[in-house]
Amino acid sequence: MTPYPHHYRIHAAGGAEGEVELTSPGLATLHTAPPVEFGGPGDRWSPETLLLGALGDCFTLTFRAVARASKLAWTSLDVDVEGTLDRVDGKSHFTDFILRARLVLPAGSDAAAGEAAAHKAERGCLIANSLVGRRALEVEVVIE
Repeated sequence: MTPYPHHYRIHAAGGAEGEVELTSPGLATLHTAPPVEFGGPGDRWSPETLLLGALGDCFTLTFRAVARASKLAWTSLDVDVEGTLDRVDGKSHFTDFILRARLVLPAGSDAAAGEAAAHKAERGCLIANSLVGRRALEVEVVIE
């Protein structure tokens, strides 16, 4: 890892109507649009789904690091993220985030250690730590 601070850049380009093109050096271009709730087509990633995607991705990658550091053997991790967008005090923002993680561990593993690693990953996720809404983590641990 390189020393902090880290800096990231994207470029967004769009017109009065239609999709927005997101680019960043070295990355594939993303085409986004408003979600159905805001009159969009519902067939593109939106700022709302990108935020939830970033949260799920960050949790998964942080879990990898936590598991590696704690020498926790695991088989798979599936994460569903649900966010609630609401209007509070005249501002629209996400008020709640729920991460539902299903962690599969090899036979003979300690389920409590897997659950503890998931909670540590949630606390260490930089995207989660950048959000103001309430966060909840539900973990299901399955032993093969």
